[in-house]
Amino acid sequence: MTSENEQHDWITDVPSVNNAYFQKVRLYETRSNFYMIGCSKNRSTWRVLKIDRSEPTELNITEDPTTYTKVECCELLKRIHDGNKSTGGLRFVYACYGIVGFIKFLGPYYMLLITKRRKIGVICGHAVYAITKSEILPIPNSTVQLSVAYSKNENRYKKLLCSVDLTKDFYFSYSYRVMHSFQNNLSTREPPNETMFVWNKFLTTPIQNQLRNNLWTVQLVYGYFKQVTLSIADKNFKLTLIARRSRHYAGTRYLKRGVNEKGRVANDVETEQIVFEDVPEGCPVQISSVVQNRGSIPLFWSQETSRLNIKPDIILSRKDQKYDATRLHFENLTKRYGNPIIILNLIKTKEKRPRESLLRMEFAHAIELINKDLPEENRLKFLHWDLNKYSRNKSTNVLALLGKVATYALNLTGFFYCHVIPNSKSQDHLNLSRDDYGDICDFQIDSNDTDNLKPVFSCKSNVENVNFSVKPIKHQTGILRTNCIDCLDRTNVAQYAYGWAALGRQLQSIGYIDTPVIELDSNLADDLMRIYERMGDTLALQYGGSAAHNKIFCQTRGQWKAATQSQEFFRTIQRYYSNAYMDAEKQDAINVFLGHYQPQIGRPALWELDSDQHYNVGGEGSNTFVERNRTIRRSLSVGNILYDGNILHDRSSIGTAKNNEDSLNEISGENDSSYIRFANTTSGPDLTFEEMPNSDRIFYNKDSFNCSNFLDVDWISSSGNSCEEETFERSTLVGSPIGSQSSEYMVNELCTFVSDSEISPSLQDGRSPVGGRFSDRFAEWVTNGDTFL
Repeated sequence: MTSENEQHDWITDVPSVNNAYFQKVRLYETRSNFYMIGCSKNRSTWRVLKIDRSEPTELNITEDPTTYTKVECCELLKRIHDGNKSTGGLRFVYACYGIVGFIKFLGPYYMLLITKRRKIGVICGHAVYAITKSEILPIPNSTVQLSVAYSKNENRYKKLLCSVDLTKDFYFSYSYRVMHSFQNNLSTREPPNETMFVWNKFLTTPIQNQLRNNLWTVQLVYGYFKQVTLSIADKNFKLTLIARRSRHYAGTRYLKRGVNEKGRVANDVETEQIVFEDVPEGCPVQISSVVQNRGSIPLFWSQETSRLNIKPDIILSRKDQKYDATRLHFENLTKRYGNPIIILNLIKTKEKRPRESLLRMEFAHAIELINKDLPEENRLKFLHWDLNKYSRNKSTNVLALLGKVATYALNLTGFFYCHVIPNSKSQDHLNLSRDDYGDICDFQIDSNDTDNLKPVFSCKSNVENVNFSVKPIKHQTGILRTNCIDCLDRTNVAQYAYGWAALGRQLQSIGYIDTPVIELDSNLADDLMRIYERMGDTLALQYGGSAAHNKIFCQTRGQWKAATQSQEFFRTIQRYYSNAYMDAEKQDAINVFLGHYQPQIGRPALWELDSDQHYNVGGEGSNTFVERNRTIRRSLSVGNILYDGNILHDRSSIGTAKNNEDSLNEISGENDSSYIRFANTTSGPDLTFEEMPNSDRIFYNKDSFNCSNFLDVDWISSSGNSCEEETFERSTLVGSPIGSQSSEYMVNELCTFVSDSEISPSLQDGRSPVGGRFSDRFAEWVTNGDTFL
């Protein structure tokens, strides 16, 4: 019970908030209702939200249309308390920082609240927060009992929802649209895919449908956010690295691969690097940002989770021989970022047992067919470059080679740069929010900037007579899209190289350096590498179940080789265990959180359904369910490529093919018109660097299947180093029993000790996180990624 004086004290202490959101509210309850109290930024108006608790399975939310003063709000709370004394009166529940959403399983609705937060960064005066504590509350009061028949499944669904840890890698802002890039936030055009990166979109739908506003909810983005202060030439600047994971086709490594029918790809992540001058608030500031993308190869392919094989077969489906889904994917990228779309494909080009290389050739064929239907200026630009091959050569500087690619991509896409000048002495920050009640003030283009008079950008301010002038001198048009097989380890190395190349240009644009070059062995490059390395670890844990393999980063820093190999080995084990034993339940939790599966009475439970590699189970707004027997398929090969059909080809005849063309013909047949490959593997004409963008021809490296339609592959690798194929280097850990064995070999050996018959029934469906021969300590290490030794 909260006294009237305590209510008055709280109302006095409520912090100011932006007009578009209530940053802090107080939650009260009576037996019949929940009451949420929030106030405007200047504390002049107060609003009340009422949630009915008498309905066992329905959600009824009412927003009082009256705007109250502080005194009126206190009187209202007192009246509510007096009117409910017979049933216990008005009781305080939580001080909270926003509603995450509402969800229903088989019984009542639940409300998810943020009860603790921490500030992790500031963008143009707008705070960005992470969640440190959340709560889930059933809406009906205790007198409304859940049916015993459904209580077991209800509790299991609730446990699944709670397994999505909101305190890890989720972030939000009340006043800055952190789900959009800085350039899109300043654009007058509404960005496409408005909620692509809003992970609680499904959860907030019930309240938004009833209130038609988002005053009380927050929009959660999942991925990575880091803001640091760095320096160069004794000048400080702020760097913000943001990774936004798409909620479309989201999931875990082996359960979400490739593309779906809507053109959405697995592990789709947008990465933005923002650079700010480090200046006092209210002073003119120069800002630059650049965006890149990663995502799974946009073909219909998958891999079956295997407890006995660390590298399961790649299954390539024939269902989309015209590459319609692939086209949709690239059309979506064009809508989001414009042209050109530059594809950097890092998977292997030569293998003793064709695996990645065949998928790479299928991707190249898809790009070729899609480009035939596009006008010349809009054609996809691609580079197929085997990162693994070049990284094996100790004398090759892989990061420098990737830096060349990044530099060329930046020449094509550009990057965003603007100069923000306050037209008032006010210390108010740039307001880039959606404001439901505030006034809108357009940004004015500086009248002295005669080269940029187009009114392209606008922003908002809550303060009267306060305007900002923005000089949008540079814009980014187009995107670099990077992929490997998992879009984790190799991809993160390439993304760092792009960020490193872009940082030089960004710092030059704000006047910190004279030339757009940062030495790779400089302290600044090392600081940036560590930030990208942490981002890669975070994204890899989300999708792959372990931190990223950072061998190239470790070698660049000169880390002790044995320590690096030990780290890589244990991360391989961690990823294997997570994929084989934990990902099925993790995928179920994601499907529930995102609304891809919505429980219904009389329908199969989620854990009774087959894995959803090729479809969304009971997708949002859908009542379609597919029921199959859940099995873990034992891999019959050492990890080759299969084709999804009624007949599986005999993989024993593949052997060590002379080249990828021969291997492909052995598997798919020479007469299959949908699997025509590039036959010309000779090097193209020796064109100069400047001549490449205007040419339609495809240029091959004479020693491999590396090829590109916009730059010379030989020019990229012209570092004076030999990159001939080397024998795979085995681990040589000093004094270790795993010496002279690769990580994958050792894990496969470990797998042979546990047969299906030795696995407990709870593990047979891949859901129990601990069991069999694995200790609690080992499972804890796999789950949390902490040091095991």
